[in-house]
Amino acid sequence: MRRYFVASLMFALPLGLPGCGDMSPGSSVESTQAARWNDDTIKQLRAAIAARAAHGLDRVAFEVGGEGGNPDGEAGLTRVALAFAGALSRGVADPTKLYDLYTVPRPEPDLKRGLEAALRSGKVGEWLQSLAPQDANYRKLSAQYLALRARDQGGKPQIPPAGDPIRPGASDPRIPAIVQQLIQYDYLAGPTAGNRYAPAMAAAMKNMQADYGIKADGVIGNDSLAILNLSDAERARAIAVNMERLRWLERTPPATRIDVNLAAARLSYWRDGKLVDVRRVVVGKPDTSTPQLGSPIFRLVANPTWTVPRSIQEKEIERKGSGYLSENNMTWKDGWIVQGSGPKNSLGLVKFDMANTHAIYLHDTPAKPLFKLAQRQRSHGCVRVEDAVGFAELLARHDGVIDQWREALASGEESFVPLRKPIPVRMLYQTVLFDDAGNPVVRADPYEWNDRIAVRLGFAPATTYRLKTEEKDVGP
Repeated sequence: MRRYFVASLMFALPLGLPGCGDMSPGSSVESTQAARWNDDTIKQLRAAIAARAAHGLDRVAFEVGGEGGNPDGEAGLTRVALAFAGALSRGVADPTKLYDLYTVPRPEPDLKRGLEAALRSGKVGEWLQSLAPQDANYRKLSAQYLALRARDQGGKPQIPPAGDPIRPGASDPRIPAIVQQLIQYDYLAGPTAGNRYAPAMAAAMKNMQADYGIKADGVIGNDSLAILNLSDAERARAIAVNMERLRWLERTPPATRIDVNLAAARLSYWRDGKLVDVRRVVVGKPDTSTPQLGSPIFRLVANPTWTVPRSIQEKEIERKGSGYLSENNMTWKDGWIVQGSGPKNSLGLVKFDMANTHAIYLHDTPAKPLFKLAQRQRSHGCVRVEDAVGFAELLARHDGVIDQWREALASGEESFVPLRKPIPVRMLYQTVLFDDAGNPVVRADPYEWNDRIAVRLGFAPATTYRLKTEEKDVGP
């Protein structure tokens, strides 16, 4: 099975802001003599802005006045430089304004101080370049964006749409390209030989059609091709959006952490700077999307009970009657429906308690078949972890509380095992992954969150097929 890695999961190199590292009270920045722009630093600013396509910012305007008696003067140059520096260091868009909830830690550079130092050293260009993410994945996205931008020929699609619908068993020259896209979207495990529409490919196509509300007959028509087909322009747009998301993130994330990519429904566990575990998860449905949170796991809960949220209680459980409650080990307690511990509990056998006020956390689930799906946006907002008991065992062993954890799990009763050191969790959203060869792969946008960023970057909104989810389980 092909493994994908999310751009934001890789470590970024430390930023080296020229002249900032050695600043202290009493240094030259404190001087009453302000640093001034000159012809050379203006040229550097212009050159940096002219090369902004390397960051997917070529559609964003940053106007620089002329040299010498430029109409904007010193203040205008400084405003432009700080605006561009802000775009590189923290992004063009503010995610806390784009989304109802966004708490993932962000960079907090002192741009005014940095620009002052860069002007004094005459290294404005170097300083600006240092502000963007410096890791290998960001550079790969940059190179791919420039390549796609250079060869884009009016939105030429990867898979030629011309031709009759392709039926299972038929042969068609478009089959290899369709197979490649099905693999990249996780519907197909590996390539098929030749141009024949093989049974394994037909099964994968039916699953994809069902996910997007198309008649699941396996016939590849224009609608099915539209889901898989991406032009160079669309791929470039997606890459620019994901570069923007990377600029939102702190440049040196915690060495030990858990990153959950909501778009790909995958979890990555980093320990002391090394990726030690990758597994599938189930995240919120498009209508109950999991928010982009930064929140630590502070304890493991063995054999958890589940107090059903009001929204689920009122919409999905109350009308089912007492028989349903009894069958699912649910009882009324102080006006709330509470599900007791056990194998049928919607949280499974372990809950990963997180320190946030939004009732978002990781947990086990009895609905194991969902992990086999390609599109795993199926929950009410919490994150269900594949082999959650095994993952809890891994975390407990690394934290030195393995004996306590095993005893708690064996008790069969709801028990709490605090972690000695909380583990930061970042809920991220990246629709561009990297395959085994390190090449960027553009995936689906299940929450349709790309548009709100793309528009800020100067791209037109995209027309996409909305993911359909009809799962009936009532878990969080």
